[in-house]
Amino acid sequence: MKKFILYPVIILLFGCSPLKKFENTKSVFESEVQALEALMDYKKLDNYLLFIGSSSIRRWDNMTQLMAPYKVVKRGYGGAHFYDLIHFTERLVSPHHKASALICFVANDISGKESDLSPREVYKLLKFFISQVHNIYPQLPIYFIEITPTPSRWKVWDQISQVNAKVQQYAHNHSMINFISTQKNFLGFNGRPIPDLYVSDSLHLSDKAYLLWSEIIKDKLIQVQPSLN
Repeated sequence: MKKFILYPVIILLFGCSPLKKFENTKSVFESEVQALEALMDYKKLDNYLLFIGSSSIRRWDNMTQLMAPYKVVKRGYGGAHFYDLIHFTERLVSPHHKASALICFVANDISGKESDLSPREVYKLLKFFISQVHNIYPQLPIYFIEITPTPSRWKVWDQISQVNAKVQQYAHNHSMINFISTQKNFLGFNGRPIPDLYVSDSLHLSDKAYLLWSEIIKDKLIQVQPSLN
């Protein structure tokens, strides 16, 4: 399959390669990624959805059941940021030539810490990730699940919302990129996150939230790729 070399455009935006700029993050999750690489659950599947992302993907234990009739392969690791994920894109994506779509959820680059990236930096990293994926599989549709509003990170919701808005606009302008909007389902009448959609840490999703996610994701897939169902 022909590959497109898109890296130089993103490098111009950063001033240097993001891989170089964030070089110190490339070994942080090495052991977790090695464990994911060792999984062979995808070998007997075709036309499956490849889920990549942070702990909300890793912790989705009943993904197979809730996402049926779609077939799924889960490749999430706890604590993932875009600034470390870009070091692992090739390793996590390249084995999956039979995937029909990639679904991504990464939500830790802005969490209320001093080390947080700006919305602009997160957006640039996300576009770099897209270029990496499409350098491997140019025709692979990519879906980004909107970063959810959580009680524990409510103080930085404005910054997170800026990232969501940028990604939504980017998806609107690029046919291979799709934005899965979830915000309206996670905010109550008071405009704040609905408590029972989160476990006791007020960050990770509850079983009710995962059911909600599955319904929203499947609705989007039916809309964009109806032949998969």
